[in-house]
Amino acid sequence: MRRTTKIAALAVVASLTLVGCGKHEDKSGSAASSGSEDVCKTADGNGPKIGLAYDVGGRGDQSFNDSAYVGMSKAVKEFDGSCLEGEAQDGEPESAREDRLRQMADQGATAVIGVGFAYSDAVNAVAPDYPKVNFGVVDGFDPDKKPNTNVAYFTFAANESSFLVGVAAALKTQSHQVGFVGGVHNDLIKTFEAGYTAGVHAVDPKIKVDIAYIEESDLSGFNDPAGGKTAAAGEYDQGADVVYHASGASGSGVFQAAAEAGDGTWAIGVDSDQYLTAPADQKSHILTSALKRVDVATYDFIKSVDGGKPNTGYVTYDLKNNGVGYSTSGGFVDDIKSKIDDYATKIKSGQVKVPTTP
Repeated sequence: MRRTTKIAALAVVASLTLVGCGKHEDKSGSAASSGSEDVCKTADGNGPKIGLAYDVGGRGDQSFNDSAYVGMSKAVKEFDGSCLEGEAQDGEPESAREDRLRQMADQGATAVIGVGFAYSDAVNAVAPDYPKVNFGVVDGFDPDKKPNTNVAYFTFAANESSFLVGVAAALKTQSHQVGFVGGVHNDLIKTFEAGYTAGVHAVDPKIKVDIAYIEESDLSGFNDPAGGKTAAAGEYDQGADVVYHASGASGSGVFQAAAEAGDGTWAIGVDSDQYLTAPADQKSHILTSALKRVDVATYDFIKSVDGGKPNTGYVTYDLKNNGVGYSTSGGFVDDIKSKIDDYATKIKSGQVKVPTTP
């Protein structure tokens, strides 16, 4: 049964700013989880110059954007490069995304990466005007179904990693009721929901899965910790004892709700190993995280550009090539790891087919 939570947000259009990576702070005020060293602030090599255009939430979201930064940092160091950063704002017009990409290209970027599907249209509009610049889009798609020759679209089998954490949730729940919180009710996030639900029901089809979305279409749903907390708290109050989120920076609110719900309640992170970046009082509630290796995709793309053979078209990351997976930090799934891995093996072999739609 779907329970959709709508959290209203004021759209704020901020002025566009590109930086050579000044110090970023995470949402709790400490240095961003991607590391205390700010690579873009210090790197000034002769290798590739990378433009990284973050999605809403920016660096310090302890999830999607931070993972992209980790991959870029590794590549910049390894290939003696440099980088630029820009960040999307809640409610900004499509023209702002295009301007962000153009400014990076105009400032000499040899590769520009849009972090998030929302950059797909902007890249499609900008790429033809900069044929010598290589563009990449995380979770991207070609709006015209005719990919530009200088664009790569990184796609991830998020349904597969979500299936595995769904298995974990089903094996750990005591109430036989679990939950899912999505940031925005769109096709991409529904693949997370579909995989998670399938994983839960592969273990026990009688387990109830509650579904909540922070926003129906507004991308602010990925940067609304209060909304994430409200949605998750509602599911815990209704009886769920494990809640998986796919909501970007809003996930910090889900973790807060899990901690406040008390002993015996779990939350599951997304994209990166969120146990590693959670506050101390929340770590004991983070069962696992569904890993989407945005860092690997970002690094691979920059490596291909540096090597003179840029990746183009659709590049897929799944369980077979270690592009997705699940985390074991905290040791909370050690006792069920063999069972989760058995399902992973079945997915890789094709014995288990994971759905992409609920």
